[in-house]
Amino acid sequence: MENGGAGTLQIRQVLLFFVLLGMSQAVSETGSFLVMEELQSGSFVGNLAKTLGLEVSELSSRGAQVVSNDNKECLQLDTNTGDLLLSEMLDREELCGSKEPCVLYFQVLMKNPTQFLQIELQVRDINDHSPVFLEKEMLLEIPENSPLGAVFLLESAKDLDVGINAVKSYTINPNSHFHIKIRVNPDNRKYPELVLDKALDYEERRELSFILTALDGGSPPRSGTALVRVVVVDINDNSPEFEQAFYEVKIPENSTLGSLVVTVLAWDLDSGTNSELSYTFSHASEDIRKTFEINQKSGDITLTAPLDFETIESYSIIIQATDGGGLFGKSTVRIQVMDVNDNAPEITVSSITSPIPENTPETVVMVFRIRDRDSGDNGKIVCSVPEDIPFVLKSSVNNYYTLETVRPLDRESRAEYNITITVTDLGTPRLKTEHNITVLVSDVNDNAPAFTQTSYTMFVRENNSPALHIGSVSTTDRDSGTNAQVTYSLLPPQDPHLPLASLVSINTDNGHLFALRSLDYEALQAFEFRVGATDRGSPALSSEALVRVLVLDANDNSPFVLYPLQNGSAPCTELVPRAAEPGYLVTKVVAVDGDSGQNSWLSYQLLKATEPGLFGVWAHNGEVRTARLLSERDAAKHRLVVLVKDNGEPPRSATTTLHVLLVDGFSQPYLPLPETAPAQAQADSLTVYLVVSLASVSSLFLLSVLVFVAVRLCRRSRAASVGRCSVPEGPFPGHLVDVNSTGTLSQSYQYEVCVTGGSGTNEFKFLKPIIPNFLPHSTRREVEENPPFQNNLVF
Repeated sequence: MENGGAGTLQIRQVLLFFVLLGMSQAVSETGSFLVMEELQSGSFVGNLAKTLGLEVSELSSRGAQVVSNDNKECLQLDTNTGDLLLSEMLDREELCGSKEPCVLYFQVLMKNPTQFLQIELQVRDINDHSPVFLEKEMLLEIPENSPLGAVFLLESAKDLDVGINAVKSYTINPNSHFHIKIRVNPDNRKYPELVLDKALDYEERRELSFILTALDGGSPPRSGTALVRVVVVDINDNSPEFEQAFYEVKIPENSTLGSLVVTVLAWDLDSGTNSELSYTFSHASEDIRKTFEINQKSGDITLTAPLDFETIESYSIIIQATDGGGLFGKSTVRIQVMDVNDNAPEITVSSITSPIPENTPETVVMVFRIRDRDSGDNGKIVCSVPEDIPFVLKSSVNNYYTLETVRPLDRESRAEYNITITVTDLGTPRLKTEHNITVLVSDVNDNAPAFTQTSYTMFVRENNSPALHIGSVSTTDRDSGTNAQVTYSLLPPQDPHLPLASLVSINTDNGHLFALRSLDYEALQAFEFRVGATDRGSPALSSEALVRVLVLDANDNSPFVLYPLQNGSAPCTELVPRAAEPGYLVTKVVAVDGDSGQNSWLSYQLLKATEPGLFGVWAHNGEVRTARLLSERDAAKHRLVVLVKDNGEPPRSATTTLHVLLVDGFSQPYLPLPETAPAQAQADSLTVYLVVSLASVSSLFLLSVLVFVAVRLCRRSRAASVGRCSVPEGPFPGHLVDVNSTGTLSQSYQYEVCVTGGSGTNEFKFLKPIIPNFLPHSTRREVEENPPFQNNLVF
């Protein structure tokens, strides 16, 4: 329920203090008051401040108000004096019926901080009702042979008052045949029984009459009367007997009208009319007579009115079976009403706060109370809100709840929340009640500019023109107006050696980035920096993003030939035996390219040859092989020009010259095994002489080359890591062949050369190149796997 006017404003102020000070759990205190029923409206009940030990000023300052469990405004609180006054006349019988004591429960709601005070108001009965007999005339048919002391049931009087004001006693006119005996039924109600003091004589007197008077205990007492007629009947000496003295039945409260509750059964040993039984309710209350009905012939008890467990949980009924002769038997039926889940939970709203400024700490949005009129599990209730909203329920006392924010709200994420509060009981089937509220979120400047990407990658091809637009960064700001206007800037680089100010610039309005100078892939392949974006709010908010610039390679480096050497030294001559088969590997051209990617992919082509068609070059690996069988008519010396070209656009190339010498009587180069040396020592003597002669000439040539290489090595400023060959015998120590850097290569190449001794052939062999560290891994691996000198002639 929403309050209006000044009350709503006061509740909102209280909730604001809850946010600032924190809401603590209220402590329930109890005060008791007593009032007589039927007092006029405005009558004084008691002083709440004195009873609860509070100051009168505190009641007014904390906005004390009285709240009823059933929303009945029976009491009003004067906050100026602390007096509790009746707001209407109270009727105890209407409020509590036969329940005693009659206690009404109220709560006093105190704010700043929230506190619930429990008060009890006991309404005391006054003697404002007289006993009333439902039947003004009672007829009793009593057999004449009834023994002395026989007891006959009389209808009891009904008095709406309770306690001492209820029916206290019964009396009859003085007579010699009967007196009254008072009994108490299971409901603690007194009822009269007529006791025979003197034997009846049908022949002497057939009927007796007297007045039955019911007196209550009030002061002064009230009374009610009824006429009792006793008809003396002829002999009937057997009373009806029930098969059970006590029946107990359970019935659900949602049973349909007309349904059978229980069937009682009695029998009579007499015959004729004296054995004919009639079933009736005895001393039944008005609630019993309205709710149940008994078939006088069959004893079937059926339901005639709806049951309500929350109103009456059980009924105790005395069943009387009367035969045709007037004798009766009695039995008690206890009907237990079983609760079913027929009451949905209820929600009562005390206050709502909306709208709520975003970024406000935890705020109380709503105060409400829940309840369920069922009992047991049917009366247990669970209160919840959806999990996907930033709100939480907190319970207080007496089923009061508060709906609070769990964190500051963000209007840009969501400006409005439609919250459904669901209250569900634990009965079967479960019943639930939903209450919907709308909470609005007001805006503040709380969003920094957000880049569309956390990092940007931009590509620039080397040798670009200055002031080239290389890309853009952009942001979004969920605020509006000046809070969404963004200014871009370059942030100081983390690397102090990066000259960012000379590399790029940014447009402060739109985030466009420009390269300030031409970039060189070989000098700077990539660099990164951070860009800031600041809005114009107050205070200003900002964010930053990472920009990575990758320089793309251009084909600006020509291939460089590693072998054969092109440094102006004496040309290297490759020896090929004339008996070589087609496809014989003469040598291999090795080249590298300072570019990357496809710009460094090299292909080989035979550009010129002394005798075309005799040699060929493989395009992908640079291997020079014979294309056909050699003959005596082929020239002994050949000059080959090989073109090395990269795959760039446009392509770049380099050429190298090979000298090939055809030699008669030589077989394909091989590396002899140690166990074959004796066999080779016994070769043909002519072949041995020729081998020795050629080895001597080759040794002189290699010695010259080695001396040249040694002189060059001595001139180098840094030491080179050189591998050495172990030569146990022979005139030639290990040496290094050096290839100086040329073109765009920044390192020199070294080749390890040695002559083996102790073998039968005194072989001369190039072992392996020393690979410069600056070469790409793929190029180094290719040179290691395919050394360019593996096909030199072996002696």
